[in-house]
Amino acid sequence: MITPTSLLHPDAFLSPLAIDDAVHRALDEDLGRAGDITSFATIPEATKAQAVLVARQSGVIAGLPLALATLQKLSTDIEVRAHIRDAARVGRGQQVLTISGPARAVLTAERTALNFVGRLSGVATLTADYVARAEGTKMRICCTRKTTPGLRALEKYAVRCGGGFNHRYGLDDAILIKDNHIAVAGGIRPVLERARARAGHLVKIEIEVDTLAQLRDVLATDLADAVLLDNMDIATLREAVRMTEGRLELEASGGVTLDSIAAIAATGVDYASSGALTHSAPNFDCALDIEM
Repeated sequence: MITPTSLLHPDAFLSPLAIDDAVHRALDEDLGRAGDITSFATIPEATKAQAVLVARQSGVIAGLPLALATLQKLSTDIEVRAHIRDAARVGRGQQVLTISGPARAVLTAERTALNFVGRLSGVATLTADYVARAEGTKMRICCTRKTTPGLRALEKYAVRCGGGFNHRYGLDDAILIKDNHIAVAGGIRPVLERARARAGHLVKIEIEVDTLAQLRDVLATDLADAVLLDNMDIATLREAVRMTEGRLELEASGGVTLDSIAAIAATGVDYASSGALTHSAPNFDCALDIEM
């Protein structure tokens, strides 16, 4: 029997605990107190069904481990044959999973499984579009913390399925000094000195700047590891790369769209981060077709 972890993108780990937690919460939300009263009222217990999860558009698949975990949570008698695994490119009409087992369990799992695959494949597909437009450059496409509350681990995994990279997961794994931190702390040098004094030896420090003058101030301190260039136009990004001369990693952020990503990549920055990868990804169209 296949397991959820066997369907993960081979180069993008997702904790089995995160899968179990997400599936449990999603099913609890859908089943409520009485379960799927429609299926229990209309489908005899012994009825078997076969179904196929089909992609209705082309793109990059993600979320199959969660779909499988959803099905297996509802019945240990469900059998699933996977035709692909996460991060695979699919065409419209391509079969993704073949499912057989108790009809009640298949019908009850349908919407939750499709929600996972639709949402995460949408993120993966949009990310892949961004990555394709930056092809041939050194720049990496990164997501942000603008994720659906409670689904961050899943959505950041989907970004990796699409060929992107993750920015920090939360507030606890890297120091990112924003404009408000600078204002409250009293300036660029004071905020960087405090951050450097407190940071562990494995913790990177990134600071956001809005102008080249601020970038010059950061370079003068020699205390940051990376600089986030916020809402800078293409000419200013190029000048920032020239000024830095490789001393710091540079990340473009703000105004990073499908239309602008190629030009941003051509400036020579190391990273571009876009909240759109997760907060604005359209749902991937997929369906569960019953074949009795």
